[in-house]
Order: sequence, then C-alpha cells, then structure tokens
Amino acid sequence: MNDMNDWCFACGPRNPIGLKLTFREENDVYLTNFTAGPEHQGYNGIMHGGLISTLLDETMARYLYAQGLTAVTAKLEVRYRQPTPIREKLTISGWITSKRGKMVELAGKITLPDGTVTAEGKAMVAIKGDE
Repeated sequence: MNDMNDWCFACGPRNPIGLKLTFREENDVYLTNFTAGPEHQGYNGIMHGGLISTLLDETMARYLYAQGLTAVTAKLEVRYRQPTPIREKLTISGWITSKRGKMVELAGKITLPDGTVTAEGKAMVAIKGDE
C-alpha cells in the first residue's frame, strides 16, 4: 500500500477519523469485521446508511486490489434489508460474480453475529490499465 492509500477513509491506518478496516481472504471471499460506535450512527442505535455503503464498496472493490489490480467502482447498488445496529460486530464480505473484459461484477453483504444479513451490495468495477 502506498503512502497516499495510508489515508484511505475506510482502510488507511494513518487516517485519524478512518474506519481502519483490515481484510482477509477465505475461499474466494474477501472479508473484514467492523463494530460501529455512536459516532457512526444515523438514527439512535442504527448505523448510518452511507457508512454501510462505504463498508460494502470498500470490501468489494478492494478485493481486486488484493489481487494486484487497480480498479475503480463504476456502479454501486445497496439493498438495506433491515437496520444495522451499532455496537455489534459486523462481518462484511465481498466476492466476484462475473468478469467481462475490464469490468468485474461483485456482490457483498453485511452480516450480524447471528447470521442475519442487514445489507447487500452489487458493484460493477472497472479495471484500469493493461492489467
């Protein structure tokens, strides 16, 4: 990761107000965990929807970076299935569903410890350069 990426809001370790996400890959799925605090809420006790979309976007698109590709999100869709609570450990996962030339389609979800899915995402991500 270069110095500029160290300031990424979602994953940058140097960003003092960032989410500081760390990732792992398991069985072709890219994963991270996050526990939202009161500073991440929209309505009382519920995580802000914009941050939910940030978690999904970062997990899906960053999966391609983990594979050595440079990519940008071209389209992002989020389906909010139910409110995502703060102060609960969330698992965010992303995986590739298809590839067409320089476009990669990914899917993702946010899951509570009991397995309940609170949000789902789909992204079309464009691979940059000759990769």
